[in-house]
Amino acid sequence: MSTYRQQQLISELETQVEHLLTKAISEWQLISHSQFARKPTAQGWSANECLQHLNSYGRYYLPAIQKAIDEAATGSTETFRSGWLGNYFTKMMMPGENGSLATKMKSPKDHAPTKILESHQAIAEFIDQQETLLKLLHSAKRVDLNKVKVGISLAPFIKLKLGDVFMFLIAHLIRHSRQADRALSQSGITTKPWPPVSFAND
Repeated sequence: MSTYRQQQLISELETQVEHLLTKAISEWQLISHSQFARKPTAQGWSANECLQHLNSYGRYYLPAIQKAIDEAATGSTETFRSGWLGNYFTKMMMPGENGSLATKMKSPKDHAPTKILESHQAIAEFIDQQETLLKLLHSAKRVDLNKVKVGISLAPFIKLKLGDVFMFLIAHLIRHSRQADRALSQSGITTKPWPPVSFAND
């Protein structure tokens, strides 16, 4: 499996989350609810629905990560080695260089949006969650990403290494945030281009 320098990996993950946070604050907050909630097609998700989906996962993973870090022994390590399942999840979620999705999947019903909320509420929660995620990444610098484990949302008894959870969670955030931007572009709204996405490994 892939091996990473722990502190470098965390720094790269922080950079990706900071970009998501900047996009939400400086771009999405300025878009009207009617535009943000407009579906690109009858079956496609609006930007609003994309964020609702992400926020739903954040409500599970952020407290779970916080609990795992709080209960962990202090002691960082130089390298993080991704597990086979975590590595698979991250690759499955990660969009390609042009934003294309190598793997399409149906979202679990528990995390699929069922109605349109006011967009400012969805965006505000998304911003709060990214700020929390940045704090968690900072806290994770003092623990071993290999030893701390977090249960996945579909089956909490299946636990992944904290480093893998951070990577696939942030890959998932990028995946659907790009989807939100594509939905907006189909409504004639231009957003800033995305920076390259990669979690460089040794």
